[in-house]
Amino acid sequence: MTALGLPAYGMGCAGIGNLYAPVSDCEAHDTVAAAWQAGIRYFDTAPHYGFGLSECRLGAALAAIDSKREAIVSTKVGRLLDPIEGCGGERHGFVDAAAFEPRFDYRGDAILRSVEESCARLRRDRIDILLAHDLGALTHGAAGDRHLRDFLDSGYPAMRALRDQGAVRALGLGVNETAICLDLLARVELDVILLAGRFTLLDQSALDRLLPRCLEKGTRLIVGGPYNSGILAQSTRTVRDLRYDYRAPPETILLRAAAIEQICDDHHVPLPAAALRFPLRHPAVASVIPGLVGEKQVEEMMERLALLIPDALWTALHEADLVRITEPEAVALP
Repeated sequence: MTALGLPAYGMGCAGIGNLYAPVSDCEAHDTVAAAWQAGIRYFDTAPHYGFGLSECRLGAALAAIDSKREAIVSTKVGRLLDPIEGCGGERHGFVDAAAFEPRFDYRGDAILRSVEESCARLRRDRIDILLAHDLGALTHGAAGDRHLRDFLDSGYPAMRALRDQGAVRALGLGVNETAICLDLLARVELDVILLAGRFTLLDQSALDRLLPRCLEKGTRLIVGGPYNSGILAQSTRTVRDLRYDYRAPPETILLRAAAIEQICDDHHVPLPAAALRFPLRHPAVASVIPGLVGEKQVEEMMERLALLIPDALWTALHEADLVRITEPEAVALP
């Protein structure tokens, strides 16, 4: 198991790959530069984010500002990018992305090709954290078993070889579901798991089984999507175009978010601040990485981290059966 120091907070880079809306090269660069200036040193990306666009933009920005290579960068494998023509509009949630189409492939040769291409886009000679992206039934349905066999037969051994050679410092999963995490923790060694949306104020489905298993195995958990695709990043009362898990939220989720927000208001804590701080209250969680686009979002994140949040808020949320843990925060804030 590889020891890798992770900061408490990082930056998710899907947004600078044009997730949901186009972002200019300049705004992408300014976002990364603002995050760096604020003290953020961990950046997560993937070939899938804008079909290479996020990796290219992150690589260019870090090359301009990180002369000592202090940044920790995670990227992912499991999709290869095939060139296409005519790529305007929205595809797979990304707007006006690069002229490639993603294709799932978890075999060893594909892993090696993907890492080589990612290193070129990121302008780096190695990857700090390499994550197998979107394994599991949530993404693949009936094809999930075939992809898992490919990964276990040759994909995972290729990732281990890369780590042994020093081309990768740590390896793991980057997923949106807990079942595949539990399955693979029973089969292989994972340094980290990046889990999006499953340990938040709205969804604590990882709490009962996965988080204890991570502690038992020594696998560090990175929480992505602490705002659950945006519903916890703003007031549920004033914003109409809310997203939960990348789509419009069902009524039950809206009502639960509103109940959480009311208790936050009662304790004079903005909902997004509570959402950002909540995951680190569990000792299995090493880092939280909200998606950021624009200098304003970086500034808002740092303001949320600077707020003092009373223990009474967590107690009230627990007593209202909205959260199930009340432990103190496990790590120091940046």
